[in-house]
Amino acid sequence: MRFASRVCLSSFAVALILAMCACQGLVPNSMFQIQVTSQGGGTGLVSSSPAGINCGSTCSATFHGTTEVTLTATPNSGFTFVGWGGACSGTGDCTISSGGESSVTATFGASLQSINHIIIMAQENRDFDHYFGKLNDYRVANGLPADVDGLPADASNPTFDGTSTIEAYHLLTMCVENPSPSWNESHVDRNVTDPVSATATMDGFVHTAAHAAMDNGYTDILGKRAMGYYDASDLPFYYFMATNFATSDRWFSPVMSRTQLNRMYMLAGTSAGHAYPLPDNSPKLTNKTIFELLDEHGITWKNYVVSPHPDPIGGTSFNQFSYAATHTQNIVDATEFLTDAKNGTLPAVSIIDPGYWNGLDEHPGIDEGAPGSSVQKGAAYVAGLINGLMNSPSWQDSVFILTWDEFGGFYDHVPPQPTVSPDGIPPQDLLTDDICTVKTGPTCDFDYTGYRLPLIVMSPFAKKNYVSHTVADYTAMLKLIETRFDLPSLTARDAAQMDMTEFFDFTNAPWRVPPVPPTQPTSGPCYFDRLP
Repeated sequence: MRFASRVCLSSFAVALILAMCACQGLVPNSMFQIQVTSQGGGTGLVSSSPAGINCGSTCSATFHGTTEVTLTATPNSGFTFVGWGGACSGTGDCTISSGGESSVTATFGASLQSINHIIIMAQENRDFDHYFGKLNDYRVANGLPADVDGLPADASNPTFDGTSTIEAYHLLTMCVENPSPSWNESHVDRNVTDPVSATATMDGFVHTAAHAAMDNGYTDILGKRAMGYYDASDLPFYYFMATNFATSDRWFSPVMSRTQLNRMYMLAGTSAGHAYPLPDNSPKLTNKTIFELLDEHGITWKNYVVSPHPDPIGGTSFNQFSYAATHTQNIVDATEFLTDAKNGTLPAVSIIDPGYWNGLDEHPGIDEGAPGSSVQKGAAYVAGLINGLMNSPSWQDSVFILTWDEFGGFYDHVPPQPTVSPDGIPPQDLLTDDICTVKTGPTCDFDYTGYRLPLIVMSPFAKKNYVSHTVADYTAMLKLIETRFDLPSLTARDAAQMDMTEFFDFTNAPWRVPPVPPTQPTSGPCYFDRLP
């Protein structure tokens, strides 16, 4: 019995033999190569039949000269296939049968619908000049124009006694005693002699900080801490991200008052007539929140909580609303955020609450029993979340919006802006001796914003080095969610905001490959008994 012998050749050997034959004219045009390059703001996959091409960026394959090769472009979720270029045209499958080398481009498009995960995090009590007042210095040092309305060179503010001035200065301590950002103090900050006036003199910050120190037994009884600021040497992660991605110098908190009221606006677009936090054991607000609106339309959401309170919903801003009590399954530990990002299981909308109870929220110290928070330790915690997202598969269709919930009583030279009342309800809980009870004026209703805040918009689609100058308060984040998922507005306030699309470049997706930010240091000194 005879057996046929078999000889197996590697693909390299086959290619070498064919190339040698081609050189001798024995098998002209027996092989040809197709090279595919993807471009545009979107992402997708180009595959071939027969197999050989299978890539989302650039790849090539060699085929036999008599083979017809069909290329198929499949956009990823939320993206579109715009069309072919080079050896192909149109938007359907493309067949290539010629023997020569062929170069093909596949353009994938993006839009607001390409953002499948909107992530919001608001840290605590820091304003724009206090954190980003020196952003122009950093931009210029990195070859960019000074496009930010930052801290003026001559920024100064009267002391409590009104006879001298405190110039803005660089803080050396990463921890400071807490100024007061409450309703009365916020109005005095805006105009120390006539707090309800339409005229904003922006000269009361040191006055109110000094008063708060005397009332609470703090060290800084002159209120000098209100004029302190940080720069890129203290917060290199924030400065890098705000410069490379998108920011704004006209981004305001929604109301001139404390954290609780502003976070009501962040979730519901209103404080329902409250100028002060809800009293203990009072009924929760029944206003519709963004979470309830998402549920009504079948859109997924989670509230990630950094430091859970003994009460299942106690560590979240959501606990001010009655809807939270029946949706505890959506309130999860913040450690799940990076797990969800890594596994591709992030919901459509995420809100990450700061670490109210563990000192990672950047809140100034000695306030209501909270630990003295180092701004560097808080920034490092936030950096870990953002870096984890950028290095996960969820990055390709996400936006992470980082801001702060209110100004904390620190100096800012830009006054609160006129806006619209969310629901026509004036303040219902002013005290008998409050400024707006004793005297009324244009700032005594909910038709002025609070103070400027830092903002960083991070996404593959975020414009590079962009600074917005459009006046908005952060209920614009609600407007972004409503626009993206085709939802109605919660109140007249969020309805009046920009939808934040100006922060994005969907044509080019500038940060599809994210940058590598600097490490945020945490070793800066932390003390309360002196300045700077």
